[in-house]
Amino acid sequence: MNTFRILLADSHPVFRMGVSYLIRRNPGWEVCGEAADGREAATKCIQLRPNLVILDICMPNLNGLDAARQILKHNPDQKIMILTNLESEQVIRECLE
Repeated sequence: MNTFRILLADSHPVFRMGVSYLIRRNPGWEVCGEAADGREAATKCIQLRPNLVILDICMPNLNGLDAARQILKHNPDQKIMILTNLESEQVIRECLE
């Protein structure tokens, strides 16, 4: 069975720990790496080549949207899930673009 590899990027360590726990409960899924900011997420994505990147929008050093743009520049087929607690239509539009 192939392992589904996930890179988890969020600036809050407790949140990353909780999401990581939930991911690891699924057979065949693994957290292949974690990042605390957008720059680290973009770099680790290139290095680790995960199946999915989970990005928070509000991160230091490079926000999640800009990190997603950098990631997609290197790998246009990369699957990305954006997490946010923002309720802005503008932010949702930017995510979908």
